[in-house]
Amino acid sequence: MPSTLGLNKRSLAGPALALGLSLGALVAPAFIGAAHAAEDTAKRTMTLTGTGEISARPDIAYLDSGVVSEGKTAAEALAANTKAMTEIFSGLEAMKIAKDDIRTSQFSVHPVYTQPPVRPDGTQDPAVIRGYQVANQVTVTVRDLDALGSILDKLVQLGSNRVDSIRFEIENPEPLLDKAREAAVADALRKAKIYARASGTALGAILSISEGGSSSPQPMYMKAMAMRDSAPVPMAAGTQRLSSNVSLTIGIE
Repeated sequence: MPSTLGLNKRSLAGPALALGLSLGALVAPAFIGAAHAAEDTAKRTMTLTGTGEISARPDIAYLDSGVVSEGKTAAEALAANTKAMTEIFSGLEAMKIAKDDIRTSQFSVHPVYTQPPVRPDGTQDPAVIRGYQVANQVTVTVRDLDALGSILDKLVQLGSNRVDSIRFEIENPEPLLDKAREAAVADALRKAKIYARASGTALGAILSISEGGSSSPQPMYMKAMAMRDSAPVPMAAGTQRLSSNVSLTIGIE
């Protein structure tokens, strides 16, 4: 009797093991096939870059202007400079320039030296202070570009003897950059359609979008100049370009 039960257990275990092996043989290829299919699907993509550019006219300017004064003493130079700058501030206010659009951007006081001549033996006395120089500069935000030439003309009349730079900019570039981004995506999709048509494939979903970088307009500088004769100054702001680059990964079928 015991031997009969032992034989029955072994006889039942054999078919069960065979059934397990058979199921494993069926399931394993299914998993492998699914993995290969997923891998093939993941590989069937297209990655393209697109560029969009928008041109626009600057709508704001930053004018750096001021007064450089010299005197035998620092106090003398400072007094002369303060008088001239007071006239400039009053004049800017009279031209309806808001106080928030006027700020002091540079101020300095330093000695001015005279270099003694070199003797025949090559020696030379130390430099001698012959006076002092005071420089005071303001940065003016000009929101009406048509008035820029008149403002420069008025500054000269008020005593400004130096303009260090004029920068033309777009005050709020983000809306324009958004248009450049839209153009960049459209450019990438245009290229994708060309490649898909040429290769006999169909475009699927966009799997990823990454921005390669956006370029805001750089300030346009006018060359520094010393202010001399009072005369209307013609100004041309020109145009500036804003650009965006994107990269699209698109599935293909």
